[in-house]
Amino acid sequence: MPIKTMIEAIRDALDAEMQNDPRVFVLGEDVGVKGGVFLATDGLYKKYGMKRVLDTPLNEIGIAGIAIGAAMRGLRPVAEMQFADYSLPAFDQIANEAATIRWRTAGEFSCPLVVRAPYGAGVHGALWHSQSVEALYAHRPGLKVVIPSTAYDAKGLLIAAIRDPDPVIFFEHKKGYRLIKDEVPDGDYTVPIGKARIAREGDAMTVVSYGLMLHYCLEAAQAEGIDAEVLDLRTISPLDRAAIVGSVKKTGKCLVVTEDTQSFSITGEIAAIVNEDAFEYLDGPVSRLATPDVPGMPHDPGQEEWLLPNREKIAEAMRKLARY
Repeated sequence: MPIKTMIEAIRDALDAEMQNDPRVFVLGEDVGVKGGVFLATDGLYKKYGMKRVLDTPLNEIGIAGIAIGAAMRGLRPVAEMQFADYSLPAFDQIANEAATIRWRTAGEFSCPLVVRAPYGAGVHGALWHSQSVEALYAHRPGLKVVIPSTAYDAKGLLIAAIRDPDPVIFFEHKKGYRLIKDEVPDGDYTVPIGKARIAREGDAMTVVSYGLMLHYCLEAAQAEGIDAEVLDLRTISPLDRAAIVGSVKKTGKCLVVTEDTQSFSITGEIAAIVNEDAFEYLDGPVSRLATPDVPGMPHDPGQEEWLLPNREKIAEAMRKLARY
């Protein structure tokens, strides 16, 4: 199989679904002629034309509203928000409209749309381009929230998201766009939404993560020689409860690593799941490693690096839990 970057895999998924299904179209700021700020849609405008690759004004609430209306009329829109930070002006449309349509119409209507957005720090984007906002969307019933950690999963999960009958928020770590690369089939395939994967087998502890942080967890476990089982969530909502609990019952310890700030994040939900379903199997407290609770990433690269979890911090958290 060919080796592809995450951004190439995402572009492949969009191209494949646009070719397979005439209902699929892409909209967003600069997605057309420019091909997107990160070139995720590069070449699609030339191939499919302006009616299926729509350049929009700088109006996120409008992008989301158009996508919702199109989805309810039978189309399959894929709306790109240039950065996850910029999706927040559209939160009302996404959380109060798209998320509730199936429920408030008793199943008469659905809203099969995808909202794509690059998230995360590490590229010196400061407070306007560095947020991890997955917990905000995961808190809202009716939304699926997906974060791929590999190029293979990025393509398979995005195709699955486009085909899903309900709204999916699809976050892609911007630093991983060209950093992460692996084997990606050219053909059509899907990765199921809501299913985690074991990225590394182990018995000493369970390390739960996703996105770019997952790779740092794998590198830390390898460098330290710790027999950690590393679980890649892939989907933030719905969480794969069975996979989390099954791994913790096997290892007896759990460390959750996220780039998001710690308070009210995904880490707390996972800790609650372990406490409820695997408490008697624990040999130590559920540990969490996250970014400190600061309002935004600083401009200074050194301060940004100091705030973010990295391989060394993860390794130390693993050693501390192993010693307990």
